[in-house]
Amino acid sequence: MLNITVTGAAGKMGSRIIALSKDYKDIKLVGAVERKEHKNIGQDIGDIIGIGKTGIKLVSNVKDVEGKTNVCIDFSSPESTSQNLKALSGNPVPMVIGTTGLKNEDIEIIKSYAQKTPCVFAPNMSVGVNLILKVLVDIAKVLNDDYDIEIIEAHHRLKKDAPSGTAMKMAQVIAEALGRNLEDTAVYTRKGLIGERTKKEIGIQTIRAGDIVGEHTVLFGGLGERIEITHKASSRDTFARGALKAALWVHKQVPGLYDMQDVLGLK
Repeated sequence: MLNITVTGAAGKMGSRIIALSKDYKDIKLVGAVERKEHKNIGQDIGDIIGIGKTGIKLVSNVKDVEGKTNVCIDFSSPESTSQNLKALSGNPVPMVIGTTGLKNEDIEIIKSYAQKTPCVFAPNMSVGVNLILKVLVDIAKVLNDDYDIEIIEAHHRLKKDAPSGTAMKMAQVIAEALGRNLEDTAVYTRKGLIGERTKKEIGIQTIRAGDIVGEHTVLFGGLGERIEITHKASSRDTFARGALKAALWVHKQVPGLYDMQDVLGLK
């Protein structure tokens, strides 16, 4: 039996991970964590997210479940993720991290933590998106500089970070395949008299509207033809199931930093 703790437990992703975990005979929820100012601290997480009582109270400190959990699944915020890793660093447990909007210093904390215990860190845990990431490498290498590259992502109006972690991962994968530095070639907005598009640009554009779960399109525009690869998520459950799959996988690994490509055997 794999004992899991979910941080960001009352959020959109955390609540679906907890709800779906009940369908797994080999997974048991033992902890639910939220930020200390959350209004429902101390209440049963099942009552909070509408799945009935679980016997697990929502707590504000990940150390409250230290020693009980085999894997921690973190879909919280950049600040909370870093705080959780620091709190667990003395007695590290394997992690599955899906938090987006992380800064370079946050990622360095993850890398340091992963030296002690296995961690899966991925901005998107769906099978479809990770297959696309693998395919994008081959497409980019073949098309090279002859095709213009644009990435368009759309999410719900409440999403706080932009561009999405998935869009940035797609851009990074393409940039690396083409030998480009993404920081130098990424273009996030266009307005006014900007001049001709350069060959090296990788456009990354953001849409925020309504309740869009998540849509990503990578466009390769050539002369006389256009190739578009699109992934549309209709439910967060696809990401939640991916996170649970990653949890079952990661606790069997040696210390190190992994992603969903590793979990799915795509490398």
